[in-house]
Amino acid sequence: MAETRTALVTGSAGFIGSFLCQRLLDDGFAVVGVDNMSDYYDPELKRRRQARLLEVEGFRAVNQPIETPGLLADLMGDCEPEIVIHLAAQAGVRYSIENPRTYIESNLLGTFELLEAARAHPPQHMLLASTSSAYGANTDMPYRETMKADHQMSFYAATKKANEAMAHSYAHLFDLPVTMFRFFTVYGPWGRPDMALFKFVRAILQGEAIDVYNHGRMMRDFTYVEDLVEAIRRLIDVPPVRPGDGEEIAEHDSLSPVAPWRIVNIGNSAPVELMDMIEAVEAALGMTAEKNFMEMQAGDVPATWADTELLESLTGYVPRTDIRDGVRSFVEWYRDYYKV
Repeated sequence: MAETRTALVTGSAGFIGSFLCQRLLDDGFAVVGVDNMSDYYDPELKRRRQARLLEVEGFRAVNQPIETPGLLADLMGDCEPEIVIHLAAQAGVRYSIENPRTYIESNLLGTFELLEAARAHPPQHMLLASTSSAYGANTDMPYRETMKADHQMSFYAATKKANEAMAHSYAHLFDLPVTMFRFFTVYGPWGRPDMALFKFVRAILQGEAIDVYNHGRMMRDFTYVEDLVEAIRRLIDVPPVRPGDGEEIAEHDSLSPVAPWRIVNIGNSAPVELMDMIEAVEAALGMTAEKNFMEMQAGDVPATWADTELLESLTGYVPRTDIRDGVRSFVEWYRDYYKV
């Protein structure tokens, strides 16, 4: 009988984290989930996500901030996880303009605590969440992991790019296998209330106008949450290996020449016009939205588009859920959850 593997997941009561924990439990992992249950958005949504996980044998919840000194080191010393997946972060491009300090505490100090814990208790593989926002001012599409990405447009993106650099230094110095994944506009059931899809559905059902930024001239590589989780699950089993002296690295591979560290895009590789996404929402609801067209918001970018060649070469998998199907699933969940 195979031994049970243990995974430590930060941000376990979050949107992506709760789906990922469920998948790992389904696959036979023991899961230790860490989440501070912050009030950035409705904590009841996080409590309900966590309650679903607590019904499954093998899940343990720790509700404390990851930046608490020594917390993650003690946990990793106690449970000795083979796999660590770091999703906890203060999210949101626009919120980072108003409350930058929270991004220092969670995204920088929290990630530092995790890296120090891994240094003391090395796992077999660490997978850390980054963001498509790290590509910043790049206008060449689709985004490839090997592109230079030095001009972040928001403080949120800057902290995530800093996480990539921090993790690289620990991977190099302490031989810690690290995969950084850059997400592209994740959506689906149990999603975040600060995201556009949630806001659109709520406003339309309440008879309110929706805010459409940049007059609708925006594109996003919308990625369905279950597709994202499938990609992460497959990446768990392909930890990067430090290249040998003079070893060739494939042209499309972001593997570091000096560390067991790489960046991998996880996106649908099929950008969708914002107005087409709104049409999908209207179709799923059977209602027409009143639209309030606005200028681009500070820190935002007009388009994102993932090149997923590296993901496919590593895992054989590429997300494929059509926006209409994904939006329909979210609307069905929303109606059921809020009894609309």
